Amino acid sequence: MERTTSQLTWWGRPGLEVRAGRLAIAGRDAESIAREHGTPLYVYDLVRVEEQARALQGALGRAGLRHRVRLALKAQREPAFLAFLRALGAPGSSESVGMDVCSPGEIRWAIDHGWEPPEISYTGTNLSPRDLDAVLDAGVHLNVDLLTQLDRVGRRAPGSTVGIRINPRIGAAFPGGGQTYAGDRPTKFGVYPERLDAVLDIARRHDLTIDTVHVHAGYLYLSDALPVVDETMRRVAAATQKLKEAGCPVAEVNTGGGLGVPFRPGDRPLDLDAWATVLAEHLGPLDVLVGTEPGEFLAKECAAHLAEVVSVEDRDGTTFVGLDTGWNVLNEHFVYRIPFHPILCRVADAEPVANVTVAGHINEGNDLFAEDHPMPEVEEGDIVAIPNVGSYNASMVSVHCLRPEPSSVFFTDRT
Repeated sequence: MERTTSQLTWWGRPGLEVRAGRLAIAGRDAESIAREHGTPLYVYDLVRVEEQARALQGALGRAGLRHRVRLALKAQREPAFLAFLRALGAPGSSESVGMDVCSPGEIRWAIDHGWEPPEISYTGTNLSPRDLDAVLDAGVHLNVDLLTQLDRVGRRAPGSTVGIRINPRIGAAFPGGGQTYAGDRPTKFGVYPERLDAVLDIARRHDLTIDTVHVHAGYLYLSDALPVVDETMRRVAAATQKLKEAGCPVAEVNTGGGLGVPFRPGDRPLDLDAWATVLAEHLGPLDVLVGTEPGEFLAKECAAHLAEVVSVEDRDGTTFVGLDTGWNVLNEHFVYRIPFHPILCRVADAEPVANVTVAGHINEGNDLFAEDHPMPEVEEGDIVAIPNVGSYNASMVSVHCLRPEPSSVFFTDRT
């Protein structure tokens, strides 16, 4: 049965559109971009970053929350991307986007690209003594996620101010997601709420001030996961209230990241107003600033990866479409099992004629981008786009098999 154009282009949005049957990125013809700059190539529509940041800020504001949006730097650190993000607002202003970092190297990177220490929040795990020295010397805000680490901070810097990362034993994620930050099974992240008395004992022993409660319990969740977010925030609010009643001047609840975007047929964008309403219900009465620090939501939709088809061949009834790129430069599906949706740029809204397996050029059998993927007739020399790869792809590029890093092109406007 033929599908409608909207079903064939479920991935469409501002900045990623079909024009006269061809894929356009930031208003430019995708295949022409590839021919001009070569492949493999990351193409960034930075306008999408601003749209996502303003959508988050707007939803939190409409919910009546004092708020701070930060970027999870591990998701995206390209200098051109960061320059655009920095220009969204002056340091500390309500329009600006701060930084969430998780290593001393990321602290240096954020500062070198224009962020000031008060704008930077550090939440990591298993800090070594040299890590801790670097974090404390930089003057950024530190959230600690283990009792042993809290004690180490106290011994290294008694009298300092820190945040505590808690594990609410529940987390929201898309079905089949490969990341678990909090849930029924123990994870390496965060202090369990029933251990808050131990947190307070350590803090008193070292004269530490706890000013932030941090939680990161989500992974690419959409609106259907909001009931889980609701329960998560209820538990976070209860833990925060206990700390406040014990005399901790908690000024911020940092809700972490995990906000998702559509990346499968049938997905619908996260209802940000409904999400912010959940946060406001539980955190609003605490009179705290509400932080959020997504990487996926801010960056994922801003980039597509372009590659050339170098082979089309049937193997025992399966058609393999081989590309001139590999998981070493586009590894989110390989590492996290995020579904990819390759698009044939010259006929982006055409009806599929067969299911194919899209494979890369790394000399390993699991270098695959999509299996049983419906596509129109594909030919050698075609350009394929894999959208929604602006986070956790370019930031994890390797030179496995001595394949070089891909090129990138950045657009700050749409034609």
